[in-house]
Amino acid sequence: MRKGKRLAVGFAAVISFCSIVPTAYPRDASGSPELKLDDITAPPPDPSQWPAWREKLFGWRAEAKRRLAYDGALYRRPDFSWVPSCYSCYFLMLCDETFYDHRAGRYTIESFLAKSREEFGGYDAIVLWHAYPRIGFDQRNQFDFYRDMPGDLAGLHQLSSDLHAQKIKVFIDYNPWDTGTRREDKPDLDALAELVKAIEADGIFLDTMSRGAEEFRAKLDLARPGVALETEGDLAVERIRDHHLSWAQGFRYGELPGVLRNKWLERRHMMHQIKRWDRDHTGELQTAWMNGSGMLVWENVFGSWVGWSARDRSIVRSMLPILRRYVGLFSGEGWTPLVAASGPDVYASLWEGNGIRFWTLVNRAERATSGTFLTLREQAGTRYYDLIAGREVRPGRDGSVRLGGTIRPRGIGAFVAGTDDALGKDFPAFLASQAALDARADFDNHSPALDEKLKPVRPTMRYAKDKIPPDMAAIPAATLEMEVTFRNRECGFYQLPGAEWKRPFSQLHQLNSFTRKVEIKPYAISLTPVTNARFAEFLKATGYQPAHPENFLKHWTNGKVPPGLEDHPVVYVDLDDARAYAAWAGMRLATEEEWQYAAQGTDGRVYPWGNELKAGVCNTGQSGGTTSVTAFPAGRSPFGCCDMCGNVWEWTESERSDGRTRFCILRGGSWFKAQGSQWYADGGPQPCSFGAKFLLMWPGLGRCATIGFRCVVDLIDD
Repeated sequence: MRKGKRLAVGFAAVISFCSIVPTAYPRDASGSPELKLDDITAPPPDPSQWPAWREKLFGWRAEAKRRLAYDGALYRRPDFSWVPSCYSCYFLMLCDETFYDHRAGRYTIESFLAKSREEFGGYDAIVLWHAYPRIGFDQRNQFDFYRDMPGDLAGLHQLSSDLHAQKIKVFIDYNPWDTGTRREDKPDLDALAELVKAIEADGIFLDTMSRGAEEFRAKLDLARPGVALETEGDLAVERIRDHHLSWAQGFRYGELPGVLRNKWLERRHMMHQIKRWDRDHTGELQTAWMNGSGMLVWENVFGSWVGWSARDRSIVRSMLPILRRYVGLFSGEGWTPLVAASGPDVYASLWEGNGIRFWTLVNRAERATSGTFLTLREQAGTRYYDLIAGREVRPGRDGSVRLGGTIRPRGIGAFVAGTDDALGKDFPAFLASQAALDARADFDNHSPALDEKLKPVRPTMRYAKDKIPPDMAAIPAATLEMEVTFRNRECGFYQLPGAEWKRPFSQLHQLNSFTRKVEIKPYAISLTPVTNARFAEFLKATGYQPAHPENFLKHWTNGKVPPGLEDHPVVYVDLDDARAYAAWAGMRLATEEEWQYAAQGTDGRVYPWGNELKAGVCNTGQSGGTTSVTAFPAGRSPFGCCDMCGNVWEWTESERSDGRTRFCILRGGSWFKAQGSQWYADGGPQPCSFGAKFLLMWPGLGRCATIGFRCVVDLIDD
């Protein structure tokens, strides 16, 4: 017998009503139990203590409801009837290449949802994530990012309608920390209510928040009935009444399955388990399974790939049809946590109602376990089924029913008992579909990798160094050790040669760097960024019109350069606009290595002018906007280049994609810096070595008030 776990029960034993609560109950000054319980509560290791543990948990629930005068009125509203069955929520980066085709310029909902059903069993809700980690490169606020999505809010409304047609709920997100960008002319709650109404959203994900303002509910009810709130932080029991969903994020999972506090108090409350940086999600999956709760599926984490293994996808595919079919059980009152079960590392919970008994089981071990897990007395007219394997379990001749089989490593089990009438006429078809899912289960626990590719650079005509175009500096060939600096943000950076990208969460927001050997062929680079005046010449000569004109040259007036801005860097151009100009001029964009070498020269200096940031050498935002590209001659680089620090970020020819996230590296910094939150992208002037990862989606988002570009040409190699 393994310590702390009873391995067997008698074959005639009847599953008893167990319980679930942790330690001694704290009491307030009056002697009544305090409303306090861990977010996830583990049972004692000794099974003999489980009944008393459960009694404490039931006592806590009754006392909590009494002290809170809890009646669950919002959960009874018909417009919130969808919440208890919202088991699978998908966290969608709207820029994900499997969801938005930037070449075709359209959302690819059909193929995206088909793949979701194939891999994850489909989704009940999708969070449309939009701004972070892009927000902060310019003054656009979180609401602007929704407005600047393809097709603006009308496009998102159509997207929402298409998802509703597939019975998928739509969440938008709210970033309360966004206070340093452009301000709305109304409070955030009013702006959110307007967005909800325009998009016909079903919920709001409260980023970084453990509760919403009290007035949220009234404002949302006026905008659109049935809009639920979901917190990222640990939701206090006092606010379960008006927050229908919450994340179970980063919870600690012990050897024995714990009980989710909020789900225990209000069975109709939905919690989505999530540990987004983990490669092994079995702890979350098993917790959801033992609590009749849900999962957040998240692989593209703000532009960093954290793919789910085949094993975890197989488990969730088997779980979801069962959870959805028996939502009445999992949101009802007949939950008995941690009933006695046989087998090493196997644990079970019981759910009862509507003439059905249902057992959820988990195998906590890294190896498969086989045998009898539960032994019951046969009841007349009752049939028994293994819902993971999709097969019937026949009673023995002695009148016992042995529910067992094999549970795969870190896998789950499910058994149901009921009459044919209670199980339903469609039960045989359901059983067959579960068997088909089990037949294709793959328990490979390796997280799939993606191959990140750099878009090839097209060379220009080669010039002799004494015949380069005007206003360019010739840069000689070089082989050097180049240090690249970046901030450790959740979007990552790019795949480093010979090493997997590591992302220690404790170092989030800290500067990081790596050094690599770089070989640079000779080239010439523009002394300044391309100006508004030069870009106007390009338009006049070519009649260039982008396929998607949203935000193109937004700062111009009636297609003309505003007076006084002729020699300012052109902005509100995306990467392809910049490439079009460069091609017209017989040039190309600089690679990030070429850009950095031109900025810091051969001595590896920190800034173009030296090793210290000082006044009067670059645009640090004092003017509230861009300045002339030659306004700071004292800030020139060793090769004579102006404006390589501050004023505007510059596009580089560094576009990469892993098939899910497309991005490029910006250099130089800008005049704008969002204040007030570490979640913003970097702003202000930046060192020569600093690179910022900029996620790409479509031109309406790529065109910013703070990003310009400069060009290069290739030289004949000496």
